[in-house]
Amino acid sequence: MADEHLPSPPPGDDPFRVFRSRRGRIVATTMGVLAVLIFVGISVGLQDATPTDRILISTFGIAIAVMCWRYATIRATPTRQGLVVRNLMTTRELTWPQVLKVQYGGGAPWVTLDLDDTDSVAVMAIQRADGPVSSAEASRLAALVQALGEARP
Repeated sequence: MADEHLPSPPPGDDPFRVFRSRRGRIVATTMGVLAVLIFVGISVGLQDATPTDRILISTFGIAIAVMCWRYATIRATPTRQGLVVRNLMTTRELTWPQVLKVQYGGGAPWVTLDLDDTDSVAVMAIQRADGPVSSAEASRLAALVQALGEARP
C-alpha cells in the first residue's frame, strides 16, 4: 500500500523507528554489569577456592551477563516491507499482510500479534513496564499494521 495511508507523525517523529523497551534495557544492562562484578569479585575473594572453582564462578557471572545482554537487545524493527521481531530467544521476520491484529491489554506484559497462519508472536519490545509510552508504541505499531497490511473485510 502507499505511504499516504500512514498517519501523519509529529515533526521529527519517524513511524519506522525501532521499538525498544526502555526500562527493560536499563534493568538488564545494570544487572549484567552487576552479575560480572559480583561473581568475579566472589571468585577473587574466596581464599580456599581452586583455580577451577574461580573460573567456574566467574563463568557463571558472565553467562548471566550474556542473558541480560540478550534481553537488553530485544527490539522490533519496522520497515516498509514488514517487521523483524527480536525477542529473548527467537527472531522472526514478518510481512505486514501476515499480521491480522495487534493485541495489547488484559494485563498482558507486552504486545501480541495475531498472524494469518493462526500463530501469535509476542513483541517483547513494547512492554507494559514502560508505562504510558508503551500504549503509544502499541498504537504506532497498530497504525503501521493497518496502513501497510492488506485491506481486510
